[in-house]
Amino acid sequence: MPGHDLTRLRIALTAFFALDGFVFAGWVVRIPAIKQQTHASASGLGLALLGVSAGAVVTMTLTGRLCRRYGSQPVTVVCAVLLSLSVALPPLTHSAPALGAVLLVFGAAYGGINVAFNSAAVDLVAALRRPVMPSFHAAFSLGGMIGAGVGGLVAGSLSPTRHLLGLTVIGLLVTAVAGRTLQRHEPPVPADRIPAEERAPRRPDGRTRGLVVVFGLIALCTAYGEGAMADWGALHFEQDLDASPGVAAVGYSCFALAMTVARLTGTTLLERLGRTRTVVAGGTTAAVGMLLGCLAPSVWAALIGFAVTGLGLANLFPVAVERAGTLAGPSGVAIASTLGYGGMLLGPPAIGFMADWFSLSAALTSVAVLAAVAAVIGFGTRRWASD
Repeated sequence: MPGHDLTRLRIALTAFFALDGFVFAGWVVRIPAIKQQTHASASGLGLALLGVSAGAVVTMTLTGRLCRRYGSQPVTVVCAVLLSLSVALPPLTHSAPALGAVLLVFGAAYGGINVAFNSAAVDLVAALRRPVMPSFHAAFSLGGMIGAGVGGLVAGSLSPTRHLLGLTVIGLLVTAVAGRTLQRHEPPVPADRIPAEERAPRRPDGRTRGLVVVFGLIALCTAYGEGAMADWGALHFEQDLDASPGVAAVGYSCFALAMTVARLTGTTLLERLGRTRTVVAGGTTAAVGMLLGCLAPSVWAALIGFAVTGLGLANLFPVAVERAGTLAGPSGVAIASTLGYGGMLLGPPAIGFMADWFSLSAALTSVAVLAAVAAVIGFGTRRWASD
């Protein structure tokens, strides 16, 4: 495939990654308003929000099969349409059970598009012969930051119905433009790959599946930290360091911004260090940063720790998903993504239980422990990292 076609595909896929982060963040910032509208209790809202997780986890495995059968690029477009349409549904509900039902649909679309565009990105990375996977995830992070910022700006002037309907319109427009590029071009295949007659998707054998699960564990360790930082970081600043709510919000912002910057420079880092050293260095950096962030006695030191943690964790998930996809195609991406998403789900409640048993600062050290585990796994799998 000509280089300019690969560039167009890369731009189109980047748009879908950014759209995913933009739409999801836009929904998240309206959760308080939706809670008030549905008159849901805290527990009722929590159960309803499980619909997103349940829908995503169930759909991820199914999407891997659909990608093998129909191709990752068409499935990406279909899931983007479903995601854009389903984000408009929550404001139409007036009870927690109804909210949970529509969030199942939203979660299914969210999980589906994550597997589909990561699978398409794995093929493109192989065709480009450059480790550009972090750039796609940087687009997701940037989209999320923009979506949250826009949501905060319009929260006082637009109702959730109008705001989320606006996301639907934007999502469908982006899908129409970027989807045309995906549909127009054949999936990229490197020239040095096996012959076409042997390229048909096959189920991974037991050894390959085991390796995919190992790379999925790296994704789990990373996503555990992301979920914990998002849900408990601000409370740590307020409760343990007596910071104001404004400063507490800056804590997570430091983490998210550092993660975005590190992903934007991730390709250069991977080209210089290789996958193994990037994972080992990233996991070690995140472990040190999190220990500083949760145990430091001052706000400024904790802010630095949160930023260092973001720098360390940033490229672990992209590398893990790319390795899993290279080994087993869409099925590998589905397995690694499911484990990663499971880590994001496991993190917040696990931190909560440990905080009750010990303290919040002690509970957050589990993020450092799992980051160190990711570094150890990365070193242990160095022979399969294709550096």
